[in-house]
Amino acid sequence: EPIDVLKALGFHSLPDGISKTTGFCTNRRDSRGSDTAFTVQKHAQLSAPTKQLFPGGVFPKDFSILLTIKPTKGLQSFLLSVYSEHGILQLGVEVGRSPVFLYDDQNGKPASEEYPIFKGTNIADGKWHRVAISVEKKTVTMIVDCKKRTIKPLDRHDKGIIDTNGISVFGTRILDEEVFEGDIQQFLIVDDPRAAYDYCEHYSPDCDSLGPDAAQAQDPEVEN
Repeated sequence: EPIDVLKALGFHSLPDGISKTTGFCTNRRDSRGSDTAFTVQKHAQLSAPTKQLFPGGVFPKDFSILLTIKPTKGLQSFLLSVYSEHGILQLGVEVGRSPVFLYDDQNGKPASEEYPIFKGTNIADGKWHRVAISVEKKTVTMIVDCKKRTIKPLDRHDKGIIDTNGISVFGTRILDEEVFEGDIQQFLIVDDPRAAYDYCEHYSPDCDSLGPDAAQAQDPEVEN
């Protein structure tokens, strides 16, 4: 069962700085109408104990991160940062003109200068993008819009783990000035590194295909 990050952080209750908007597809072929997404404003502040995202208390070693997002044009900010119990940033996804995948296991690997940077992959161009990240053993693969695939080494320890006793922060890092602004429709973490390769079939299908096998991160709009 995928971890629905937006749900775990309470997006559906529309906290301050979060509002509903039209999502990736304005008109789905299966007649469900348009997708629903959330607009995130600069002043939104969302965080939760990491155990709220992972009730079992275990962060998977190999996993996929699945996103349907439309960052504000020119943005470069963290979308999620996961801190250890001692306040160390262990995992982060930075989106923008050059996305970065930050991973720091309890052994301090990889070193900060070795974090995978996906240059030439601008997802902050004011358009919707489907971004799937697969983390498996010592590689991280980013697949953008179901086509563009970039593989980077991830020099992590064989027994590295992510501590779930800290907090997870949406849209920024603690003390960062840059914060996420834009629209987000889906943010899933799946304990299967292969899920990223099926993102556009199973989780966020094309607008002219029938609805997804797995539920979207939204509640269907009910017409009265």
